[in-house]
Amino acid sequence: MTNRTDPDATTLVAIYRRMALIKANDERSRKVIMTGRLVMPYYSPRGQEVIPSAVSANLRDSDYICTIYRGTHDMLAKGVPLKDLWAELAGRVTGTCKGKGGPMHITHPKSGVMVTTGIVGSSMPIANGLAWSSQLNGDGRVTVAYFGDGASNIGAFHEALNLASVWKLPVVFVCQNNEWGEHTAYEKATSAPRVADRAASYSMPGIRVDGNNVLETYAAAREAIERARDGAGPTLIEAMTYRFHGHIFGDTDAYMDPERKQAAMAADPVPRFRAWLIEEGHAAETELAAMEAAIDAEIDEAIDYALASDFPDVGELSRDVFAAEAA
Repeated sequence: MTNRTDPDATTLVAIYRRMALIKANDERSRKVIMTGRLVMPYYSPRGQEVIPSAVSANLRDSDYICTIYRGTHDMLAKGVPLKDLWAELAGRVTGTCKGKGGPMHITHPKSGVMVTTGIVGSSMPIANGLAWSSQLNGDGRVTVAYFGDGASNIGAFHEALNLASVWKLPVVFVCQNNEWGEHTAYEKATSAPRVADRAASYSMPGIRVDGNNVLETYAAAREAIERARDGAGPTLIEAMTYRFHGHIFGDTDAYMDPERKQAAMAADPVPRFRAWLIEEGHAAETELAAMEAAIDAEIDEAIDYALASDFPDVGELSRDVFAAEAA
């Protein structure tokens, strides 16, 4: 990497706000399910808050992301409104997809969240298509494709990286390596010790960072995004982190090493970064406490809004299937 320029205090606090929002929203999601207020499949991103928060701090509002079913943190970091998000989780007509997509298919083009896919690895070829469009239109947009470590063994990963490199597409591939592909440990299913090393096969930079370190992740994302925006082509970032919970809500996670999990949770990046901000004089305790209280109130309001909204009409089944004909 080139010489690192750390973000200023305003940017650092904005990154923390994203992280605090993701953490609080995850905790509320699990509580809402456990209390029976909402029934839905849920894939917790707890423990992975830093990655999209630091990446999105380098993105423009007009830039795109493509994410996967464990991608609520990616969506929130990019700016999907809480009310629209929760309404979609609840299957209500006021949701991002009118309640027809549900938790695994959140899409919100206004904030640049172009697709959430339930198919492992499929975020990458779709990101290429968006990046190709940006390249052809010369609009200066960059697309980020988020995926997990297990997806690096899918054919779409290799096809997407190859094509992006050949065409020098303005795309950044971000592997959130949480050490688990569903219920399988990384080392039991992947021959390469580092996902980032695979970038060499496709003539692009491959960078491995501590995905729980804000400054390191921010710097890598900044360099990769600037490279893409300048027309120099794609970058593969492998951000190392750890998943605090099982593959899906209700998973007992008995397959996870309890000591490794306990150690990861003890090093929770959210309170750790919070303490660092205060120690370094970037923010005051009162400022962050007020921010967190406002986040909690915003989530409460979004949940109430979602559960009070109507379910979509049956007529919606035949809408949004084909593009409307021009008048």
